[in-house]
Amino acid sequence: MAPETTLDPRFSDPKAHPAEWSEAVARLADAEVYWLTTVRPDGRPHVTPLIAVWSEGALHFCTGPDERKARNLAENQEVVLTTGSASLGEGFDLVVEGTAVRVTDEGRLQALASAYVEKYGPDWRFDVRDGAFVGDGGTALVFAVPPRTAFGFAKGDPFGQTRWRF
Repeated sequence: MAPETTLDPRFSDPKAHPAEWSEAVARLADAEVYWLTTVRPDGRPHVTPLIAVWSEGALHFCTGPDERKARNLAENQEVVLTTGSASLGEGFDLVVEGTAVRVTDEGRLQALASAYVEKYGPDWRFDVRDGAFVGDGGTALVFAVPPRTAFGFAKGDPFGQTRWRF
């Protein structure tokens, strides 16, 4: 489904045009590191870097069941994932807002496990067992985050802020 795409003129150069969602998807798929923001039970934010894969219209990440992010997600599934560059004058930053949904289907998990190896190499090989990834570090729960709203921040000339609503 194609999102509603708008360029925010308040934060965009007059020469800027809205970025295409296909461009954002390519950047989401290619990024190596993402920052996940979850909400602690007391309402404070928790932010951590992680790796993820883009598949079937969603970002997917995994975490141990006892890690802070998994404990946060047990209470509140609303998340933000960000990626981009640390440069101010060039690059393209992305912010994806959505609901983290646990993936337990064995066939889907097998496909995601293969996607992790394809993207990050053999050090990120997982077996699939009992609706989760299993690796050297133990069990990892897998979550999908289909975008509800996403933002793209073009930096440099021209700078611009695109919003996609799904």
